Amino acid sequence: MDGTGVSPGAGRRWLRRPEVQPWALNLLVAIYLLATCNLTFWGKLAGILADDPVSMAIVGLAAVSLTFLVVTLPAVRRLQRPVLAFLVILASVTSFYQDRLGVMIDRDMVQNALTTTMNEGRHLVTAGFALHFGLRAVPGLFLVFWPRLRRAPPLRAALGWAGLVLGAAAVTVGLLASDLKNLSTTLRGRRDLVGSLQPLAPLTGTLRYIRMMTRAGTVTAQPFGRDAVKGALLAAESKPVLLVIVAGETARAQNWSLGGYERDTNPELARRDILYYSDVTSCASATATALPCMFSPLTRSEYSYEAGLGTENLLDVLSHAGFHVEWWDNNTGDKHVADRLDVHMMDARDDAAACAAGECTDAVFLPRLRALVESMTQDTVVVLHQIGSHGPSYWLRYPPGDEVFTPACHTEELGDCTNDEIVNAYDNTIRFTDRFLASVIDLLGASGRIVPAMIYVSDHGESLGEGGLYLHGAPWYMAPAEQVKVPMVLWLSPAFRATLGLDAGCLAARRAEPLSHDNLFSTVLGLLDIDTSVRDAALDLSEGCRRLTG
Repeated sequence: MDGTGVSPGAGRRWLRRPEVQPWALNLLVAIYLLATCNLTFWGKLAGILADDPVSMAIVGLAAVSLTFLVVTLPAVRRLQRPVLAFLVILASVTSFYQDRLGVMIDRDMVQNALTTTMNEGRHLVTAGFALHFGLRAVPGLFLVFWPRLRRAPPLRAALGWAGLVLGAAAVTVGLLASDLKNLSTTLRGRRDLVGSLQPLAPLTGTLRYIRMMTRAGTVTAQPFGRDAVKGALLAAESKPVLLVIVAGETARAQNWSLGGYERDTNPELARRDILYYSDVTSCASATATALPCMFSPLTRSEYSYEAGLGTENLLDVLSHAGFHVEWWDNNTGDKHVADRLDVHMMDARDDAAACAAGECTDAVFLPRLRALVESMTQDTVVVLHQIGSHGPSYWLRYPPGDEVFTPACHTEELGDCTNDEIVNAYDNTIRFTDRFLASVIDLLGASGRIVPAMIYVSDHGESLGEGGLYLHGAPWYMAPAEQVKVPMVLWLSPAFRATLGLDAGCLAARRAEPLSHDNLFSTVLGLLDIDTSVRDAALDLSEGCRRLTG
């Protein structure tokens, strides 16, 4: 002892690293993840089984044993700490988007994350994310690396690992089987409960994504619609025909005044001679699936990633029919829709003013479109893939002078804004899309040297806080109407209607019918008078609307 009466080694005793068995570390990490990264899971469990505390306790214990199993299975010997560290980091990341935005981390969300751009992804890494991540990852990593491990000899360790894995699996199954009659219905009907368990959900989603990509790795697009030719009406027109297909982004039908929304978000389109289809359902709730699906000949129920890659799409069929087809992109790419076509990624070289804020608004398309209209000499289809209303940075999707609804949220951290501010910013994006589409119509309509038309449909919608959900990408089985009900606009110039013998009144008669992305493929072929065996008359909105002559 020194003069203070304290042993020299006493001050260092608390720094001594505790020694634990490997299985105990796994259990501690599993409990830590359940306690810190599963707020959504526990909230859903409490809400679903609020009237049945016994079943709630059983599912809760099953979640503990299942998480222990998930943690233990890959955490073998020298891999244990790296695996545990990875799981802590993974759950710390995914729990932010799940707890704060209501985002489910399934296969499609993994695909969205891996196919996004740096520019898009940076808006999701906010100060709130950093704080959430740090408060969970730092203590978790300390828990992983601080204790010393008391390892058994290899053979005994392997037998112990096998026993723990089998035991955890048996406990999980046994707990659920003890109340199977009640729980089977609950777990089948509420897949979002198990789908919110961290880190099981992102691991399962990643494995499913890897499996999907592995199967798709050898897929090549098979010929489709090679018999497509221009019909007699189209072939007889001496002027070049131009169809502009605007693939919208994140526009939900609920916020379009053309469909009854109380705010005037569509003042410009309301003054144009357009047809608005008010009951359209998207193919999916995220771009990675919805965009290729809407151009595919496959219906939503038939579509899969592999099936979509395995067949040519609408743009290929248009090429077979003799159209020049281009894809212009102000978003995250064509998602393989335009693999066999000309693709142009928009940037400041197309319009510096539209990109003055560092990101381009959709006004960037207009100069290039004007140049095309003035120079084209052959029948053409051009796809404009918008940035539209993509969040959470809604305020960047329109120029400052177009901020009509105020105060608007001006941060990616949606939690720092009121719901009214979020909706104001989003509605400003819809109003700017309205102005953009009207500009496209006016530009096309002002030219006397072409026969123009435009069709607009959004890829999916957006949640703005309804039911605790934000953004988009919810699995189809739980996707709310806000994420899958989308606007669709059709504009046919008088010259287009006359050339192709289309009856606008007939087309207007179907405006309130339940429609979907399934209709786009055959409707475009029908509107353009393309003869092909792959057009489905039942899905073609122009079927029966053509006045035959001669």
